[in-house]
Amino acid sequence: MEQLLQLGGSLLAILALGWLASKLQLGGDRRIRSEAEARELADEAVSGFDPIDIALDRAGYGALMRDEQGRILMLRRHGTHFAGRLIEKRPQARLDQNLLIIEAEDRPFGAVTLDLGKNAQIWAASLRRLETR
Repeated sequence: MEQLLQLGGSLLAILALGWLASKLQLGGDRRIRSEAEARELADEAVSGFDPIDIALDRAGYGALMRDEQGRILMLRRHGTHFAGRLIEKRPQARLDQNLLIIEAEDRPFGAVTLDLGKNAQIWAASLRRLETR
């Protein structure tokens, strides 16, 4: 009987933790599903950034965006949130078929691999046109 009570208590604790995690929006598989969502994330990352050109990763893990001033913003998933960095000088970037691998200037941000499909070549060329400083 004691073991059944212990089992029931453990089960209730697990269910309570699961409920709490869902209420706090912990875990999950957040992805960028649309250009509208990418625009919202861009404004969160850099206040006032208004993209005119958006390339979404096919899996929704990141995006590249350009505004009217020619600034390029790179978004990447960071846990259950998204982080963004402006690319202000020519980054180390590699093109591998439809994949664009970008080494951010900000080392802790890390490398970002985006599956941009046929747009990968266009964005790679766009990054090559940035100043090297």
